[in-house]
Amino acid sequence: MVFEIFSDSTTINLFGSQVSVTSLLVGIIIMVVGVVAARIIGTLFKKYFAANLPGNVAANLYKLIYYGIIIIALLAVITSQGIDLSGLMVAGGIFGIVIGFAAQSVVSNLFSGIFLMFDRPAKTGDLIEIPQSNTYGKLMDITIFSTRIKLFDGSIMRVPNEKIFTSEIRNVSGSEVRRLEVALGIAYKEDIDHTISVIKKAVSKLAYVLSEPKPEVWTEQLADSSINLKVLAWIPRDEWDNVGPILLKEIKKEIDEAGIEIPFPQRVIHYADKTKSFEATK
Repeated sequence: MVFEIFSDSTTINLFGSQVSVTSLLVGIIIMVVGVVAARIIGTLFKKYFAANLPGNVAANLYKLIYYGIIIIALLAVITSQGIDLSGLMVAGGIFGIVIGFAAQSVVSNLFSGIFLMFDRPAKTGDLIEIPQSNTYGKLMDITIFSTRIKLFDGSIMRVPNEKIFTSEIRNVSGSEVRRLEVALGIAYKEDIDHTISVIKKAVSKLAYVLSEPKPEVWTEQLADSSINLKVLAWIPRDEWDNVGPILLKEIKKEIDEAGIEIPFPQRVIHYADKTKSFEATK
């Protein structure tokens, strides 16, 4: 029998090993102490550390700490009783190897999830971009095996943690301010300094554009058909929707009022007979 009490009531046959009642009571005490310790440590973790972590990360770490302590206590009880589980451990080792080969991606996602919870490249609600997978949206949560991202079309994408952990992550919400960059071209006949002043005037009219750092306009390229300018403006992080979609529209209005030309692609064709030349557009 697995569990048999002998007539002298001083020993018990447990899994083929004779265990004294005193030793068994010690094991029970160890287990009770382990459960109590798990609850105390878990409570302290919630009180002093969980507040600084995202909700899902705190919950997962609490479970890891709580059940980890209980498992350690259980192993301590088994060891204290002198129970021989070598055969079970050998079988478990073989089974573990088979499962390991069959579930490499699961294990990889598990460890990646744990590392992401400690590394915390972004928090719930942040806008993140994963360039390698062309994913851009709001981080919903990081679970043990996967990360969920809400895309701008309203759909939710589930990404395995391994891909998140091994990829570059751009946290758009990581700073209190963001820089907008837009480009436009002007005709070669236009005065660059005058155009820059007109563009800065248009940018300064927008309510959420910051005066410090101040907006900048750079001459970026002398292209085939135009002088290409880059406009840079800083805005509060959460005001993107109030500035980003209308920045170019407001600049276009201002330069139209100033009579500044935005050219289309042009080519000048010269014939061998220099008395004939004309400008062709396409």
